[in-house]
Amino acid sequence: MRTDATKALAALTMSQVTSRVGVRPDTVRYYERIGLLPAPARTTGAHRRYDEGVIERLRFIRGTQRLGLTLTEIGDLLSVRDTGVCPCEPAETMLERHLAEIDAEMARLGALRAELASTLSGMPGENCADPLPGAWCPPDRQPGEGGG
Repeated sequence: MRTDATKALAALTMSQVTSRVGVRPDTVRYYERIGLLPAPARTTGAHRRYDEGVIERLRFIRGTQRLGLTLTEIGDLLSVRDTGVCPCEPAETMLERHLAEIDAEMARLGALRAELASTLSGMPGENCADPLPGAWCPPDRQPGEGGG
């Protein structure tokens, strides 16, 4: 049986939680379903009631998502955190991996940008720079032929 002290700890409504954290109710329910949030207490009318800890937990989830971590990775960090241990060590490994992925993507995008700029610089005039021979112009016309 729930005591008055327990009820006071689990007094936040879904609306209060979502407005304080800036998430939608569907998001909170989804996080509950996949285990990122514990099942909330329920009123006799089956309405969810949350304790203050859910606010901080949701902020942790949202903050780690902004850093690019997946929900699975966040769940792993929360599992460590729930044991009372700071998840800094596993988080460091995850963040280093994501940083390397971002660096690789930036290098790929830089090369793509250079290729696009080169192609674009060759487009005006008679010598249209095809990325592949015949790619821009129809098969029966060569670059530089009129009709456009």
